[in-house]
Amino acid sequence: MRHDHHLDASAEHGLTGQFARWGPPLVIALLTFVTFLPVLHNGFVSWDDDKNFLLNYEYRGLGWTQLRWMWSTTHLGHYTPLSWMTLGMDYGLWGMNPSGYHLTNLLLHSANAVVVYFIARRVLGKAVPRSSEEPRTLAAAATLSALLFAIHPLRVESVAWVTERRDVLSGCFYFSAVLCYLRACDGGDARRRWYWPAVGLCACALLSKATAVTLPAVLLLLNVYPLKRLGWHTGVWNTPARRVYLELAPFALLAAATIPVTFAALQTELQLSIPLKIAVSAYSLGFYIWKTIAPLHLAALYPMPSSVNAAGAPFLLSYGVVIAFVAFAWLYRRRWPGLPIACLAFVAMLFPLLGLHQNGPQIAADRYTYAAAPALTMLAGAALLLLKRPLAIAPRATSAGVLVALGALTWNQTATWHDSEALWTRALQVEPNSPLAQNNMANVLMGENRVDDAIAHYSSALSLKPDYADAHDNMGVALAQEGFFPNAIAEFQQALALDPSFDAAEFNWGAAAARQGDFTVAIGHYQRALAINPWNATAHVNWGNALVRLARPDEAIAHYKAALAIRPEHAGAHMNWGVALAQAGKLDDAAEHFRAAIALDPGLTQAQEYLQRILEAKPRPQAISP
Repeated sequence: MRHDHHLDASAEHGLTGQFARWGPPLVIALLTFVTFLPVLHNGFVSWDDDKNFLLNYEYRGLGWTQLRWMWSTTHLGHYTPLSWMTLGMDYGLWGMNPSGYHLTNLLLHSANAVVVYFIARRVLGKAVPRSSEEPRTLAAAATLSALLFAIHPLRVESVAWVTERRDVLSGCFYFSAVLCYLRACDGGDARRRWYWPAVGLCACALLSKATAVTLPAVLLLLNVYPLKRLGWHTGVWNTPARRVYLELAPFALLAAATIPVTFAALQTELQLSIPLKIAVSAYSLGFYIWKTIAPLHLAALYPMPSSVNAAGAPFLLSYGVVIAFVAFAWLYRRRWPGLPIACLAFVAMLFPLLGLHQNGPQIAADRYTYAAAPALTMLAGAALLLLKRPLAIAPRATSAGVLVALGALTWNQTATWHDSEALWTRALQVEPNSPLAQNNMANVLMGENRVDDAIAHYSSALSLKPDYADAHDNMGVALAQEGFFPNAIAEFQQALALDPSFDAAEFNWGAAAARQGDFTVAIGHYQRALAINPWNATAHVNWGNALVRLARPDEAIAHYKAALAIRPEHAGAHMNWGVALAQAGKLDDAAEHFRAAIALDPGLTQAQEYLQRILEAKPRPQAISP
C-alpha cells in the first residue's frame, strides 16, 4: 500500500517561525565565537594577569577561604566578587591553563551579543514602529546592531584579556537587566515576571564591575525614548512620571550604594586640575567616537602624557570631534529623536571612565567602550530601517562588507594579546615614548634571559621618566644578574629614595648583598622589606636562607614556617626548610620537606637532587634562594 507523507502546513509555519526567531541569534553567537577563536590559543600576559592569577593564590577555587577573600578584597583597586567567583570556577575546571579562562570570556561575550540582539529588536521596534510589521527587516537591523557591537576590534581587549573578565561578566548582567526591564515595561503579567529579575541582574552587574552604576541613567533615557513614558511626550512630574521614578528607585539605590565602595577600593593617582580633567575627558570621548568609526592603531596602552597641554593639537582635534558629535545629534533631534538619546546613553555609560577621576596610567582604553558600544551600533540598525528598501542588494552588500572588514581587523587584533612580548611590542609600535611599555617590555626580555636587551629598554624607560621607581628597581635586578653589584645597589637606593615603601627594592637589595656573601647586611634588608610588607613570603624564605648560610638553621626554620603560613604553596620554602633540617642532621625530616616541595612543583630540580642526596646519604646541601 502506498503512503504519501506530507508536512503539515501549520508545522511548516511553526518551523519557519522558530527559525525566524532563533536563527539570527544563533548566527550572531556563531559569528562572534568564530571571529574571536584565536584567543583560545592566547596565554596570560604581564599586564595585571600576573598579579591577578600567576602570583595570586587567593582566588584559586570556590572553598570558604577563597569566597571570603573574593567578597572582601579590593585587589588592584576593584571590588568585583562575582567576577572573582567565575575565575575561581575556571581554576577548578582548568587549573592554570589559560585557554579555559579565555573560553569563558568568549562564551560570555557571545552570549552578550545575543542579548544585545534582543534589546535591539525591542528598541528599534518601538523607535521605528512600522518595522514591527516587517519582522525580517527588524531582525536584519537588530542583527546588524548586535554584530557591529560584537565583532568590532574595540571589543578585543575585553574578550582577549583574562583580567577583563569583569567587562564581559558585568556586560552580561547589564544587558540582561536592560532586556528584562524592557520586557517588564510591556505591563500586566510581564511586569510581575520581569521587573524584579531586572533589579537582581543590576545588583549582579554592580558586583561584577562598578561601572554598571550607569544602568539607572540608561533606563531613564529609554523611558524618554523609545518607551515615551517620560519627557516631552508625557511630562516629567505628573503621576505616570512619578510612577516611573519610583520604578527606577531600586536601581538608583543599588548604584548609589556601590559608589562609596568603589572610591574606597580605587588606588588613587595624582589628580589633575578641573580644567585639565575636562580636557582629558573630551580627548577620551573624541578618541572613542573616532576609534568606533576607524578602529586602527589599537594597543593595550594609550599612556597619559606626563604633562597635559589642553591647547595641544590632539586635544583641539578631540574638541572638534566631540562638538561635531553633539551638533549632529542636536540638529537632527526632531527628525530622528532616537539620535540624541543614543548619544546621551553612549556618553552616560562612558562617564565614569572619561578621566574625571584618574585611575591608572592610561588616558583612554579600548575596554572602556564595552558597555557603551550598543548605543551607537543601534543607530546603524535604525539607519538600515529608515532606508526605503532596507533589504535591497546595496544595503545588504554594504553591511556585509563593513562586518567582514571589522571581523578581519578583530581577528588580527587578537594576536596582540597572544603573549606578553606581542602585547608590549604592539604598545611600543603605537606609542614608543611610553615609559610603562618600555619597562614592561624589558621585564618580558628578562624572563627570556635577554638581559642586555632588557637593560636597553629599562634605560629608555628611565630616560623618558627619571623618577620611575619600578624601572630603577628592575634595572637594579638586571645589573645584579650581570654581576654589576655596586651599580645595582645604586638603582635600589634610587628606587627607595623615590618610594620609601617599595618593599621589592629592599628585598632585591638584600638579595644582591647575599650574592656578594654579605648575609648579615642581606638580613637587614629582608627585615626592612617585611616591615613594609609583612606578606612578602619570599623575603622570609631568603632571610631563612641567609641564616642557614650563617650556620643558624634553627632560626631559619621559623622563617620558612612564616613563609608557608603566608603562602602554603611556596615550594621554595619547603625545599629550603629541608636544607636547614639537613644541615642540623635531621635527614628524615629534611626528606619529607623535599618531597613536599616536589609535590608542589614537580619541576623543582634542586629539591629532587637534594632528596636523592639524602637517600644516598650524600653530604648536606647548601641553601639555594628561590
